Amino acid sequence: MKVLQVLPRLDSGGVERGTLDFARALTAAGHESLVMSAGGRLQEQLRRQGSAHLTFPVHAKSPVSLLRVGALRRLLVSLAPDVIHLRSRVPAWMVWLALRPLPSAQRPLLVSTFHGLYSVSRYSAIMGCGDRVIAISDCVRDYILRHYPQVEPGRIRVIPRGVDTSEFPKNATGPRPCGPSPWQRQFAAEHPQTRGRQLLLMPGRLSPWKGQHEFIDLIADLKREGENCHGVIAGEPTPGKEHYLKALQQQVRAQGLEDYVTFLGHRNDMRALYAHAAAVLSLSRKAEPFGRTVIEALAVGVPVVAWDRGGPAESLRAAFAQGLVTPDNRLQLAACVRGILAAPPPPPRLPQQFTLAAQAAATMAVYEEGMAERRQRA
Repeated sequence: MKVLQVLPRLDSGGVERGTLDFARALTAAGHESLVMSAGGRLQEQLRRQGSAHLTFPVHAKSPVSLLRVGALRRLLVSLAPDVIHLRSRVPAWMVWLALRPLPSAQRPLLVSTFHGLYSVSRYSAIMGCGDRVIAISDCVRDYILRHYPQVEPGRIRVIPRGVDTSEFPKNATGPRPCGPSPWQRQFAAEHPQTRGRQLLLMPGRLSPWKGQHEFIDLIADLKREGENCHGVIAGEPTPGKEHYLKALQQQVRAQGLEDYVTFLGHRNDMRALYAHAAAVLSLSRKAEPFGRTVIEALAVGVPVVAWDRGGPAESLRAAFAQGLVTPDNRLQLAACVRGILAAPPPPPRLPQQFTLAAQAAATMAVYEEGMAERRQRA
């Protein structure tokens, strides 16, 4: 199959990482993998993995994007993909409008993935336009059925996002018999305030709803209780929202945590960070559709603590239920983390359904099913 994935940009984030992972799986299975976006820092990595990148401005939430639909239609006709996989709303609108005038025989199979619990609006409803609609969790499927009744249940397939277990292999997270690893020595040299302390890791894009404020409060609570730990926040703010990082830094100063919380920014060594953390936190203020960092940490074998809601809770119920905490219960959160620090549990095991291999196989099966159905209709 020739498969074209379409998303706004290739910079950072769970959708972008998932696109690259799946593109690699497509090429490994012998399919032709194309990705269309406005470009970004992950573009070169995509090419090295064997996929082709097509740069097209499918990212702008602007009426100007409508003027590009004709050019996009010509490009799609020349590419003639078997499947177009839509991963975001602006690209979905542009592709849908581009394909609409074409005879049905010339249209590729259209697959859309609900990567989020999008605001309920006509704008968001476009993510239900696919011949097949993929929900990344039961939480997302229920949301689609509740808010978008025009999406027939028979078109929806639940496929959890999967982690590449070769990129995030299970590691022994206990003491090393030969002392600190080179990575640990370098990290301690760069961040001496972390030496001799157990690391608590908060990964993910910096955004108010992601729960970094709650993470800083957690570190303050643990410090008052005498816990020998250090909070590490790995991630960067969305471009144009750098003020949120400043607000977090101000919170750290106000609580006297300058020596207990470290901001790392964007990182390319997440596997090592996970492996050397005592626990990973997922504290989103609202139900998150899935939570990629949760399954990455679980794959490495690190305990995860999260509010009992949304997609992260589904992953933890299957792999590490003791890490679930009543949503927004600050006392219970601190108690759960204290318990892990005092008596580290056996490394969690990631269930097979949350691996990239399982996700890729299930997604390709959706493609084949949809294409077979179209052939029968023809």
